[in-house]
Amino acid sequence: MKHLYHPTALDPATPVPSWWRDTRTDAPDYPALDGDVESEVAIIGGGYTGLSAAYHLARDHGIEAVVLERAYPGWGGSGRNGGFCCMGSSKMPWHRMVGKFGLAETQRFWRSQKDSVELVAEIATREELDIDRTGTGEISLAHKPSLVDGLKEEAAYMARTFGARETFVPKEELVAQGLNSPGLHAGVANPVGFGLNPWKYVTGLAAATAKAGARIFGNTEVIHWSRERAKHVLTTPRGRVRAAKVLIATAGYTGEDLHPDYAGRILPALSSIVVTRPMSQAELDAQGWTSTTPVYDIRYLLHYFRLLPDGRMMFGGRGGLSAEPALLRRQQDNIEAAFRAYYPAWREVEITYRWSGLLCLAQDLVPHVGAWDDQPGIYFAMCYHGNGVAMGTWSGRAAARAMTGGIDERPDFIRRPPPKFPLPFLRPLYLRGAYIGYGLRDSLS
Repeated sequence: MKHLYHPTALDPATPVPSWWRDTRTDAPDYPALDGDVESEVAIIGGGYTGLSAAYHLARDHGIEAVVLERAYPGWGGSGRNGGFCCMGSSKMPWHRMVGKFGLAETQRFWRSQKDSVELVAEIATREELDIDRTGTGEISLAHKPSLVDGLKEEAAYMARTFGARETFVPKEELVAQGLNSPGLHAGVANPVGFGLNPWKYVTGLAAATAKAGARIFGNTEVIHWSRERAKHVLTTPRGRVRAAKVLIATAGYTGEDLHPDYAGRILPALSSIVVTRPMSQAELDAQGWTSTTPVYDIRYLLHYFRLLPDGRMMFGGRGGLSAEPALLRRQQDNIEAAFRAYYPAWREVEITYRWSGLLCLAQDLVPHVGAWDDQPGIYFAMCYHGNGVAMGTWSGRAAARAMTGGIDERPDFIRRPPPKFPLPFLRPLYLRGAYIGYGLRDSLS
């Protein structure tokens, strides 16, 4: 399939050397599709969205969907992200969203984000998933003193507009809470959210989905899509699936030629993560960072970081423009340098893991969960802008409900397909220009 990045970023045979993968090595294998099968629903993509859709179709509606995953469940973004189960799947500022879509629809979207976090917690409890849950809520952090007043104003705006219980946290309280860094000057705490192990969650969700009745096939890439009367026919290397309905749930790993009407509608973007060796309590105390609450700074090209249960520090960030191995290593070097700058007491602490992956951006900066009006039976759920743990799970359930006529909690503005980028072949240049502009804003703000 055609993609915008170096082939190694999309090759299932390329190892993903993440810390998460080493925390659970007993994940079951799922066989490749061999032969032809019939199903009411076929789902392309075995991450949070596709698995959640299949799980809810089986559990709530008695429909045994077929999930087709080109590698194995969780191989893409779902198994290698930062493990932030939180709100924030849009890159459009809240005040702009209110101006564009209206207050009622924006409030509905805010509630969907809050509900998405609760849904992950509900599934984990119901299915008894071991997800290494840590922290309470999440905290956004000002990386410059000049941004502190803006954080205060944002917390007040969220309270007025949505009834959010976000609270301003001055520098001295950050230190008292075990969040001490010379490069962080204040924060806003959102009580909604927590940290988890994304690999344990996605593999646990896959097992629960299979147990509910869905059929999951690994190493089963869709290489051709056609129509035979009222049925969609998905051809794979060793078989075919005929289905009345198809859900595209491939996010940043969507092939440009998966379906002719889908090309040019998303922009994959790179995110990279580094993880340290486990640190002793004395080392944690030396820096004054002992909280396991997930946090992120408010740069345009943000950093996100959290202390893991075994004393490792995970630190990630955006900004890479190429998945070519040498350039990707350079971006990971930049992430490590940012980590060292925030934590001077840990300048000599070894980095033991480095990896990268793709997130999914939309031209209009909001998620999309719906059906094609002029393509009967085709559904989509993607574009979480780097926050797909919770929203991907919620969107899978929302897609399942849309297919079956169930409860519909979607705001109107996320129901349409992602709009095409103007001159989509220029998307890499759009991203480069945006990163240059964002980097300049970050340096000046």
